Amino acid sequence: MDVLSSRVLIHPKDLDVSTAFYRDTLGLAIDKEFPGGTVFFAGNGSIEIVGTGKTGPTSDVALWLQVRDLPAALEELAAKGLDPVRGARREPWGLDEAWIADPDGTRIVLVEVPREHPLRTDPR
Repeated sequence: MDVLSSRVLIHPKDLDVSTAFYRDTLGLAIDKEFPGGTVFFAGNGSIEIVGTGKTGPTSDVALWLQVRDLPAALEELAAKGLDPVRGARREPWGLDEAWIADPDGTRIVLVEVPREHPLRTDPR
């Protein structure tokens, strides 16, 4: 299989509210807009807010968004009225993480990879 691109599809309860959250609160740039949906850039992937969901989020699924500076990201979100579901802390696997949620309760894990973490070590 030769995958050319990928995106996560989110079917929200309220399309307009969720679109505004990802656009205005998170500040994600729009890649594409079409009747009934919006695709946002999210690093090397995309998030598509589309249609209307029926079942809502599950704790088994979360979005993982790596940020350059976790405290600064949380400060920016707080200025927009969004408080974390779980504050920033260093996880046992060495990443700094905080959790937020979208309007439907979908968990979004904000991650900063510390300078000394192996994910940032150049193996060459």
